[in-house]
Amino acid sequence: MEKQNFLYSRKLVLMIQPATLKFLKDLKKNNSREWFEKNRKPYENAKLNFIEVTQEIIVQFGKIDPTISHLEAKKSVFRINRDVRFSKDKSPYKTNMGMFLSKSGKNATHAGYYFHLEPGDCFIGGGLYMPMADLLAKVRQEIDYNWNEFSKIISSKNFITHYNELNTSKEYTLTRPPKGYEADNPAIEFLKMKSWITGKKISEAELMDKKLIKNTVASFEALQPLIQFFNRAIDG
Repeated sequence: MEKQNFLYSRKLVLMIQPATLKFLKDLKKNNSREWFEKNRKPYENAKLNFIEVTQEIIVQFGKIDPTISHLEAKKSVFRINRDVRFSKDKSPYKTNMGMFLSKSGKNATHAGYYFHLEPGDCFIGGGLYMPMADLLAKVRQEIDYNWNEFSKIISSKNFITHYNELNTSKEYTLTRPPKGYEADNPAIEFLKMKSWITGKKISEAELMDKKLIKNTVASFEALQPLIQFFNRAIDG
């Protein structure tokens, strides 16, 4: 019965509900276990809403990128509990919900697609985030060997329309060329990167629009060539 209800409601919920955003806003003001337990029902409803939206994205985008079609929404959504063991901030809960679609799952080493739900800071995007040293070397080599292909991907009209450019924040970029690469390499600014990610903001109005799934799929499709490029390097 539970599965039937889930599948039935998935057909009806094709957007983020106002109550989901309200719960996250309230949580930000009351980030405590006591408050959370008193508001567990609104949390469960918000979580279900996000899982349903995620499932519909998987269904629709999986037709375009078959590498993610096997994913389950529940396993693609991140837990709301924070790991506070090594953090000065002991707030027990995240004030956002997020999902990551990658060919090998949300905690895998492959590149993928990300949806971040947080009042005032909602965005969609993806890429390859802080890969381990061996994979970092593989991706840099792929960019160096296939610079023309990489350059065409990130300068394509579809990519620029949705994302404009890759994130060039200092936290994701080396100050000097990585070992083995010269400063005059035409791809040097991208070879210096430690993460290759991008994103686009989403307004609350867009979240609650019936076109949310369609627009998200279109944005993920614009990112697909870049994801394929990175995953080819990782699997090579």
